[in-house]
Amino acid sequence: MTTKEIGLPKQASTVIIKPSKGWVALNLKDLWFYRELAYFLTWRNVKVRYKQSVLGILWAIIKPFVITVVFSVIFGNLLQVSSEGLPYPIFSYAANLPWELFAASLMAISGSMVASGNMISKIYFPRVILPISSVLSNLVDFGFGFLILIGMLIFYKIPLTWNVFWLIPFILLAMITALGVGLWLAALMVRYRDIAYITTFLTTLWFYVTPVIISVTTIPEKWRLLYSLNPMAGVIIGFRYSLLRIPFGIPLYGVLASAGIAILILISGLFYFRRMEKEFADMI
Repeated sequence: MTTKEIGLPKQASTVIIKPSKGWVALNLKDLWFYRELAYFLTWRNVKVRYKQSVLGILWAIIKPFVITVVFSVIFGNLLQVSSEGLPYPIFSYAANLPWELFAASLMAISGSMVASGNMISKIYFPRVILPISSVLSNLVDFGFGFLILIGMLIFYKIPLTWNVFWLIPFILLAMITALGVGLWLAALMVRYRDIAYITTFLTTLWFYVTPVIISVTTIPEKWRLLYSLNPMAGVIIGFRYSLLRIPFGIPLYGVLASAGIAILILISGLFYFRRMEKEFADMI
């Protein structure tokens, strides 16, 4: 019986899945082939996060707003932290919003493999789609929080300029940083479950070495270049420049170095993740 008689295409192909050995290619083209899966996983993450929630998506707005209020009272009013001549609430919120995108994405990515253990052990798909969908789902929350930021700019009568288009690369930088570090942590958490505690500690420590509640000008000038090597410092500085027209306060090549480090972390994270993913199904 021919393939035509049983209704099969003339050039039917067979896909053979074999375990990889050693350091493997990234095969990024698979991400395009499975793009619809990435979309559905992203939408699933958003729905699950707010399932049976009283306020639903409003939590994406409430959390950064409440944190900004607390920071404004403590650091803006009581401690009189410098805000470059701007109202401290908008100064703080413009930094807290991208930080929340990074921190929430990092926490979601690090646990994405363990949380999706049933799916990983039953079907084949590029595992890196799970971390990517975690980042994209948090980008939805960021979008709702950004609406509040626009409202605050209007309230404080701060006009937007053409600099606002610089937000796009700085948002991408926050996502790249979260994805790069998250890939390392997600692969490690499959083998060592206490990585979850390390992730929480790392995120908290990272917050205090990032200029979320302070201005970069409070850092001694001789240390600013070293400080700018923190990719999230570059993100925060870039956000304040794009929205509030606050000068970088560090050399431009410091910001470029920040972006370069984020890209390096992402590439290394992708290779390590790909090397380890052949063991995920057995370990989970």
